Amino acid sequence: MLRSQKIQVSTATRSRTDVLKFKPLTIQAIPQIKALLEMAHTRSCDYTIGGLYMWTGLYQYEYCIYAGTLFIKGLNEDGSGSTAFAVPVGALSLDSSFGVLKKYAAEQNIPLIFSAVPEEYLNALSCLGTCTVTELTDLADYIYDSQALATLTGKHYNKKRNHVNRFVSDNPDYTLEEIKPDNISELTGFLRTLGIESDKVDPEMAEFEWKQCERVLNRYTDYPYIGALLRDNSGTVVAFTIGELSGDTLVLHIEKAEHLIPGSGESINRFFAEYITQRYPQIKFINREDCAGDPGLRFAKESYHPIQLLKKYNVQFK
Repeated sequence: MLRSQKIQVSTATRSRTDVLKFKPLTIQAIPQIKALLEMAHTRSCDYTIGGLYMWTGLYQYEYCIYAGTLFIKGLNEDGSGSTAFAVPVGALSLDSSFGVLKKYAAEQNIPLIFSAVPEEYLNALSCLGTCTVTELTDLADYIYDSQALATLTGKHYNKKRNHVNRFVSDNPDYTLEEIKPDNISELTGFLRTLGIESDKVDPEMAEFEWKQCERVLNRYTDYPYIGALLRDNSGTVVAFTIGELSGDTLVLHIEKAEHLIPGSGESINRFFAEYITQRYPQIKFINREDCAGDPGLRFAKESYHPIQLLKKYNVQFK
């Protein structure tokens, strides 16, 4: 359900929108922004710190906090290059924050477009005026049952279990350890060894994503992330993953593995899910984010049998 709490906004405030002064996302703003993102009742990765900060260089996100509400502006996620907004979250009701943005867009002489709108918000938003709704089919988030990924029980996970069993058989002394300041430099070296994935449909996006992974590692302690690395029998890092807790959901932002080591990818996936569900019993779902239209990535995500594809939409108002 959408948060329905309302704040009184004076007539004088409604008549001007210069209160919406957008500025670039900074590390220092994370605590304030995170507190407001937690008021978004969606499991979409776009309403997490990682979903914003990892991609701010691509979508040029800016933010403004007004009347206890977070407003995000950036480039449209359909690739058109037009300006678009996220659904505001915070103390203002949706219709009030919509009115503020409608006036802002008119004054800036830009169309009022909301991009990557989670399906939970679609009906309420589209009821606010005449609009065109377009599904962003490549940006749907893959949502999984956390216990299913932590245990891999059932016939449809036979292949995944076999890969994990192979890794454990080859590496009986493997270890899973939480990412901490004293092992981050090792992960940075591992990431550089892996290099940029060359099999991606969009090489430029692959390079950007790789650079963002390195950026996250360089400033890891500044983010509200939780991650783990996997070591083989010799103590060498063979995989790592980084996620973020959001309500009842673990949102996975990064997962890297040395695929020359059989079962490394499947093992970091399962062991981290097991670790998270044991340490944080409130986590019921795992969001492995979207496939970005990459067929190989789509196949990999589907092979883990998601329980939901969290659809997202563009909503453009007349």
